[in-house]
Amino acid sequence: MYQKTSTNLEALGVDQRGYFASDTNRSFCGTFDPTMKSAISTDIKRVALYLRVSLDDGRQTVENQRAQLTEFCHSMGWQVVAEFADQKSGKSLNRPGLQKMRSAASKRQFDHLLFWDLSRLTRGGVSETLRLLEELRGWGVGWRSFQEAYIDTLGPFSDAVIAILASVAKMERDKIRERTLAGLARARKQGRIGGRPKATENYKLVQQVGALRAKDQSIRKIAATVGVSPTTVQKLLGAVA
Repeated sequence: MYQKTSTNLEALGVDQRGYFASDTNRSFCGTFDPTMKSAISTDIKRVALYLRVSLDDGRQTVENQRAQLTEFCHSMGWQVVAEFADQKSGKSLNRPGLQKMRSAASKRQFDHLLFWDLSRLTRGGVSETLRLLEELRGWGVGWRSFQEAYIDTLGPFSDAVIAILASVAKMERDKIRERTLAGLARARKQGRIGGRPKATENYKLVQQVGALRAKDQSIRKIAATVGVSPTTVQKLLGAVA
């Protein structure tokens, strides 16, 4: 007769998730070595941390974010292989740490990106956020917000989050388009044509360029003085003549 047997996992030092309870055996979280293999599992996720504060004045640091995200990785049995940090506003994607992260993600140097919350990753609006998250997913890199558990490609709501962001982004674009068209219509009623005015229609600028040229200043020097290109200066001088 078949007799069911069981193994005392606690005696082996293994918890209910299948990880060793000992900190020395659980994972290599915090070690910067993407080639390191775990003796426990060959499926441990390689995670990169993205940390950001807005000001580089010494009063704001990323230490609290780093500590809590690293502890979270440790509890999940994830291996931290990289860390990227910025001390700059999140409204622009032109941040050194973010650009390095995107470069590493495009090369699949890590499997998952972990950040404190979505505002730490970007404050550029829904459209920009959507592009960034879809860019990561296109490279095969997942993402997780520590504070917002529903923003997680490993969770059941990942597709729903993307769909919601896409819908909101479309509404934002539609609103911008509507405001632009309304502004152009209002300008036409007032006898104005939309777009930037031509430099040659700027009477004060034309007079200023003409006065500088009368003092035998070079085209390049005039351009630097008034803040336009040498080509524009030549056009302005043509308007004087």
